[in-house]
Amino acid sequence: MLRALTREVSPAIASCELEFLDRQPIDLALAEEQHRQYQECLAELGLHVETLPAEPDLPDSVFVEDPAIVLDEIAVITRMGALSRRREVETLARALAPYRELRCIDDPGMLEGGDVMRVGKTLYVGYSRRTNVAGIQQLAAIVHPLGYFVVPVEVRGCLHLKSACCYIGDDTVLANRGWMDPDALCSLKILNIPNDEPRGANALRIGDTVLMPAPFPRTCELLQHSGFRVRTIDNSELLKAEAGVTCTSLIFEAS
Repeated sequence: MLRALTREVSPAIASCELEFLDRQPIDLALAEEQHRQYQECLAELGLHVETLPAEPDLPDSVFVEDPAIVLDEIAVITRMGALSRRREVETLARALAPYRELRCIDDPGMLEGGDVMRVGKTLYVGYSRRTNVAGIQQLAAIVHPLGYFVVPVEVRGCLHLKSACCYIGDDTVLANRGWMDPDALCSLKILNIPNDEPRGANALRIGDTVLMPAPFPRTCELLQHSGFRVRTIDNSELLKAEAGVTCTSLIFEAS
């Protein structure tokens, strides 16, 4: 069974960490409703959705992708680059423990799941403001015995690697080339997003559907014209928190 682990929106979301966006007011009620619709969408696409309660003291805790990387064999509990987010791992690790053996990234390593793009047994890992060389090296040491290959990718101008590119299946990556080193993806086909939608590269492939934020219509049109089946959701409030569609769920196989 394909499972999606999510968490409710923190009432403190307006105090979230920001790196590349100016702070805007976030409508909490609307953010909660949009997140509920996101969870319903995941369920409609065939996932069993498990939802953790909100963490009132942890503004960014809805972004469950960052504290953990869930592979087929194990889950890697990260050590996040943002100090304010490091306590998020506690409840998330407990939620994952029934499904996977847990491994951990330790000091001085820093690693956030939004910097990890999986393509089969290859993990493309962004070197960003939130993920450092020590974190990438520790991840490689953990996953290499399991048959995974780690490819570092320089990230620039955005929060995470998955802000700049996402694997959408069919050997294709949806990408903003200006925000990462495209040479690291030389074995993959790169679909370039429109220049006027620089944040449109964050997409989530589930089955034969690519889930996209509705605020990026030209990118959605590009995907459709390229043969992909697209479904859109409105996540306008969480976009103000530097979010996308990948960061609010952890998707993995579990019985």
